[in-house]
Amino acid sequence: MNPLQLCKKLYANYKSQSWWPANSGFEVCVGAILTQNTAWNNVEKAVANLKKAKMLSCEKLADSKLEKIARLIKPSGYYNQKAKSLKLFCQYVQKNYKGSLQRLFSLPVLALRKELLSLHGIGNETADSIILYAAGKPMFVIDAYTKRLNERLPLNPKAETYARLQAFFQSALPKSPRLYNEFHALVVRHCKEACRKKPLCRKCFLKGECEFGKISLKAFY
Repeated sequence: MNPLQLCKKLYANYKSQSWWPANSGFEVCVGAILTQNTAWNNVEKAVANLKKAKMLSCEKLADSKLEKIARLIKPSGYYNQKAKSLKLFCQYVQKNYKGSLQRLFSLPVLALRKELLSLHGIGNETADSIILYAAGKPMFVIDAYTKRLNERLPLNPKAETYARLQAFFQSALPKSPRLYNEFHALVVRHCKEACRKKPLCRKCFLKGECEFGKISLKAFY
């Protein structure tokens, strides 16, 4: 099975996921930073706190004290580190792009990625989530769910690093932000419902094509 075939099978089973769950590009950026090492429901609580305090803006987060930001985003965990990352990201946009994400996102995709990765607390997955979901540019996101599926099916056992696995997916798929968006959301959905850390192989509709599933079911029976 190749990535495009997998995408079609996931879509046939789950349909469109309408992701990312946010109301603006800036909210996507905030969510991408906050979702590191935590569940999405914790991010939603943190974002709700920022909204309630009328702090969900680039200008306000750039000008606010770290202690205040940390207190509001506490549900997301690692709140001191994430507060620093949020504030520095917003200060960078304010200083270099006059507070305009559109100006930042007008950069060519690789230049945008390089710039995001230069910022404190923003790694590959966070940068790529911002590029895909906020900027709407074609950059496939590799996360723990994507790695898990790749290892278990497997799709490409040799793709052992983030860069190699990303290159593998992007070379196998049409260069479409909409497709990358939908595919990643479908992978997340499948790994939450079936291909969990402790997988539910018996209920998985891919069990007949998954090497991990075949071994698991054989051991069960």
